[in-house]
Amino acid sequence: VKDGADIIDIGGESSRPGARPVSLKDELSRTIPVIRQLAKKIRLPLSIDTCKPEVASLALDNGASLVNDITGLRNIKMAKVIARYKAGVVIMHMQGKPRSMQKEPKYKSLIDEIIEYLADAIKRGVDAGIAREKIIIDPGIGFGKTLEHNLEILKRLREFKILGAPILVGTSRKSFIAKLLNTQPQERVFGKVETCVLACVNGAKIVRVHDVKAVRQALLIYD
Repeated sequence: VKDGADIIDIGGESSRPGARPVSLKDELSRTIPVIRQLAKKIRLPLSIDTCKPEVASLALDNGASLVNDITGLRNIKMAKVIARYKAGVVIMHMQGKPRSMQKEPKYKSLIDEIIEYLADAIKRGVDAGIAREKIIIDPGIGFGKTLEHNLEILKRLREFKILGAPILVGTSRKSFIAKLLNTQPQERVFGKVETCVLACVNGAKIVRVHDVKAVRQALLIYD
């Protein structure tokens, strides 16, 4: 918060390539106590990063106001929970599942396929009762994408504006940055900052980051 974050995103299940699923019990025990305490201490919106409706429901009960769903409302129960609480939602595109998504991801027409996927997810959400103005879209950098796919998404980000929703981009600590720079994972902060600036230049309204202060300063200069 002191470094300039506008939203705090909390998750209890890793979505790294190859990550194993986490049980409902474990995910709840990792996230709900944190959200409950933070809701009392900070005034910023809290986001729950989950694909489980049960986790989203309890998080919204305890102070969260936004659900970050990497599975893009594939589970209609999630859409109904979000609608019931009149919460916001980040709908993300992912090809496959975290354990398998990076095993030779292929597209016939990358941007068109992601737009179609997100458009269908938006319709599911609206049909379930989610307010259109509470929907944010995320093209899913690194989620079932090659290095070339990630770069194409960043270059053509403005095309996602056709969906009529704010665009969120998450490049933070993604391996494609280390590949481009030929560096160790811990040495990609400068590259990450540049991808965030590039995303905003090309239409992103929200960037999801770990190194808040560095990105905030860069975006203040850009603004």
